[in-house]
Amino acid sequence: MGLSVGIIGLPNVGKTTLLNALARTSAEVSNYPFCTKDRNVGVAEVPDERLVRLKEVLKPQSTIPATVTFVDIAGLVKGASRGEGLGNKFLAYVREADALAHVVRCFSDPDVAHVDGSVDPVRDVQVVETELILADLEVAERAVSRREKAARSGDKEAKEELELLRKVVDALGRG
Repeated sequence: MGLSVGIIGLPNVGKTTLLNALARTSAEVSNYPFCTKDRNVGVAEVPDERLVRLKEVLKPQSTIPATVTFVDIAGLVKGASRGEGLGNKFLAYVREADALAHVVRCFSDPDVAHVDGSVDPVRDVQVVETELILADLEVAERAVSRREKAARSGDKEAKEELELLRKVVDALGRG
Protein backbone atom coordinates (compact mmCIF):
# COMPACT_ATOMS: atom_id res chain seq x y z
CA MET A 1 0.00 0.00 0.00
CA GLY A 2 1.43 3.39 -1.01
CA LEU A 3 1.37 6.78 0.62
CA SER A 4 -1.91 8.72 0.62
CA VAL A 5 -1.66 12.52 0.43
CA GLY A 6 -4.75 14.64 1.05
CA ILE A 7 -4.69 17.90 -0.91
CA ILE A 8 -6.47 20.49 1.24
CA GLY A 9 -7.26 24.19 1.19
CA LEU A 10 -10.06 26.69 0.72
CA PRO A 11 -12.30 26.47 -2.36
CA ASN A 12 -10.82 27.74 -5.67
CA VAL A 13 -7.16 27.72 -4.63
CA GLY A 14 -5.91 25.17 -7.17
CA LYS A 15 -6.23 21.83 -5.38
CA THR A 16 -7.72 20.04 -8.38
CA THR A 17 -5.23 21.67 -10.73
CA LEU A 18 -2.42 20.34 -8.53
CA LEU A 19 -3.98 16.86 -8.52
CA ASN A 20 -4.27 16.92 -12.31
CA ALA A 21 -0.61 17.91 -12.64
CA LEU A 22 0.76 15.40 -10.13
CA ALA A 23 -1.30 12.37 -11.11
CA ARG A 24 -2.00 13.21 -14.76
CA THR A 25 -5.74 13.09 -14.15
CA SER A 26 -8.40 15.23 -15.78
CA ALA A 27 -10.70 16.08 -12.89
CA GLU A 28 -13.05 19.01 -13.56
CA VAL A 29 -11.68 22.45 -12.71
CA SER A 30 -14.23 25.26 -12.54
CA ASN A 31 -14.45 28.77 -11.17
CA TYR A 32 -17.03 28.29 -8.45
CA PRO A 33 -16.76 27.06 -4.87
CA PHE A 34 -17.38 23.37 -4.27
CA CYS A 35 -16.92 22.28 -7.88
CA THR A 36 -15.38 19.28 -6.11
CA LYS A 37 -18.23 17.89 -4.00
CA ASP A 38 -16.63 14.53 -3.42
CA ARG A 39 -12.98 13.63 -3.49
CA ASN A 40 -11.00 13.25 -6.70
CA VAL A 41 -8.31 10.59 -6.60
CA GLY A 42 -5.20 10.15 -8.71
CA VAL A 43 -2.27 7.77 -8.40
CA ALA A 44 1.28 8.58 -9.45
CA GLU A 45 4.17 6.15 -9.69
CA VAL A 46 7.29 7.15 -7.82
CA PRO A 47 10.29 7.14 -10.18
CA ASP A 48 13.06 4.98 -8.74
CA GLU A 49 16.28 4.29 -10.63
CA ARG A 50 17.10 1.51 -8.16
CA LEU A 51 13.98 -0.37 -9.25
CA VAL A 52 14.97 0.07 -12.90
CA ARG A 53 18.44 -1.35 -12.18
CA LEU A 54 17.03 -4.26 -10.18
CA LYS A 55 14.63 -5.04 -13.02
CA GLU A 56 17.53 -5.09 -15.50
CA VAL A 57 19.59 -7.42 -13.29
CA LEU A 58 16.88 -9.75 -11.99
CA LYS A 59 14.56 -9.72 -15.01
CA PRO A 60 11.37 -10.41 -13.02
CA GLN A 61 8.09 -11.20 -14.79
CA SER A 62 6.68 -7.97 -13.42
CA THR A 63 7.62 -5.06 -11.22
CA ILE A 64 5.38 -2.96 -9.05
CA PRO A 65 6.64 0.56 -8.45
CA ALA A 66 5.91 2.54 -5.31
CA THR A 67 2.93 4.85 -5.70
CA VAL A 68 1.50 7.95 -4.11
CA THR A 69 -2.27 8.33 -4.04
CA PHE A 70 -3.32 11.97 -4.17
CA VAL A 71 -6.77 12.78 -2.84
CA ASP A 72 -8.19 16.16 -3.85
CA ILE A 73 -10.54 16.98 -0.99
CA ALA A 74 -13.39 19.47 -1.44
CA GLY A 75 -12.58 22.99 -0.26
CA LEU A 76 -12.74 23.73 3.44
CA VAL A 77 -14.58 26.78 4.76
CA LYS A 78 -14.85 28.53 8.11
CA GLY A 79 -17.12 26.43 10.30
CA ALA A 80 -16.22 23.08 8.72
CA SER A 81 -15.60 21.60 12.17
CA ARG A 82 -19.28 22.36 12.88
CA GLY A 83 -20.39 20.84 9.56
CA GLU A 84 -20.44 24.06 7.47
CA GLY A 85 -19.93 23.69 3.72
CA LEU A 86 -18.87 20.12 3.08
CA GLY A 87 -17.17 20.05 6.48
CA ASN A 88 -18.04 16.60 7.77
CA LYS A 89 -17.11 14.93 4.48
CA PHE A 90 -13.93 17.02 4.27
CA LEU A 91 -12.81 16.09 7.77
CA ALA A 92 -13.55 12.39 7.23
CA TYR A 93 -11.32 12.36 4.13
CA VAL A 94 -8.58 14.29 5.96
CA ARG A 95 -8.49 11.64 8.68
CA GLU A 96 -7.87 8.92 6.08
CA ALA A 97 -4.76 10.61 4.62
CA ASP A 98 -1.20 9.72 5.63
CA ALA A 99 -0.04 13.27 4.88
CA LEU A 100 -1.60 16.60 3.96
CA ALA A 101 -0.56 19.06 1.25
CA HIS A 102 -2.09 22.47 1.98
CA VAL A 103 -2.63 24.58 -1.16
CA VAL A 104 -2.81 28.32 -0.47
CA ARG A 105 -3.85 30.94 -2.99
CA CYS A 106 -1.26 33.68 -3.37
CA PHE A 107 -2.47 35.31 -6.59
CA SER A 108 -5.15 37.82 -7.52
CA ASP A 109 -7.35 37.22 -10.53
CA PRO A 110 -10.72 38.91 -10.96
CA ASP A 111 -11.89 35.89 -12.98
CA VAL A 112 -11.29 33.48 -10.08
CA ALA A 113 -13.63 33.99 -7.14
CA HIS A 114 -12.29 33.81 -3.58
CA VAL A 115 -14.56 32.32 -0.94
CA ASP A 116 -13.84 35.21 1.46
CA GLY A 117 -13.93 37.92 -1.21
CA SER A 118 -10.23 38.83 -1.05
CA VAL A 119 -6.86 37.13 -1.31
CA ASP A 120 -5.06 36.94 2.04
CA PRO A 121 -2.77 33.89 2.29
CA VAL A 122 -2.07 34.33 6.02
CA ARG A 123 -5.77 34.49 6.86
CA ASP A 124 -6.51 31.54 4.59
CA VAL A 125 -3.85 29.36 6.26
CA GLN A 126 -5.25 30.32 9.67
CA VAL A 127 -8.80 29.39 8.62
CA VAL A 128 -7.75 25.90 7.52
CA GLU A 129 -5.46 25.32 10.51
CA THR A 130 -8.15 26.50 12.94
CA GLU A 131 -10.73 24.14 11.47
CA LEU A 132 -8.31 21.21 11.64
CA ILE A 133 -7.43 22.05 15.26
CA LEU A 134 -11.12 22.34 16.22
CA ALA A 135 -11.86 18.97 14.63
CA ASP A 136 -8.91 17.37 16.45
CA LEU A 137 -10.04 19.01 19.71
CA GLU A 138 -13.49 17.48 19.33
CA VAL A 139 -12.00 14.01 18.77
CA ALA A 140 -9.65 14.41 21.77
CA GLU A 141 -12.48 15.59 24.05
CA ARG A 142 -14.55 12.54 23.13
CA ALA A 143 -11.55 10.32 23.87
CA VAL A 144 -11.16 12.00 27.30
CA SER A 145 -14.80 11.22 28.10
CA ARG A 146 -14.33 7.56 27.17
CA ARG A 147 -11.09 7.19 29.14
CA GLU A 148 -12.53 8.94 32.23
CA LYS A 149 -15.04 6.11 32.61
CA ALA A 150 -12.32 3.47 32.38
CA ALA A 151 -9.99 5.43 34.70
CA ARG A 152 -12.70 5.66 37.39
CA SER A 153 -12.94 1.89 37.35
CA GLY A 154 -9.29 1.69 38.40
CA ASP A 155 -7.73 0.89 35.01
CA LYS A 156 -4.10 2.08 35.41
CA GLU A 157 -3.47 2.27 31.65
CA ALA A 158 -6.65 4.32 31.20
CA LYS A 159 -5.45 6.76 33.89
CA GLU A 160 -2.15 7.23 32.05
CA GLU A 161 -3.92 7.71 28.72
CA LEU A 162 -6.34 10.15 30.34
CA GLU A 163 -3.47 12.26 31.65
CA LEU A 164 -1.92 12.38 28.18
CA LEU A 165 -5.24 13.12 26.48
CA ARG A 166 -5.89 16.02 28.86
CA LYS A 167 -2.52 17.49 27.82
CA VAL A 168 -3.52 17.08 24.16
CA VAL A 169 -6.86 18.82 24.80
CA ASP A 170 -5.07 21.65 26.61
CA ALA A 171 -2.53 22.10 23.78
CA LEU A 172 -5.23 22.04 21.09
CA GLY A 173 -7.34 24.47 23.12
CA ARG A 174 -4.45 26.94 23.11
CA GLY A 175 -4.22 26.63 19.32
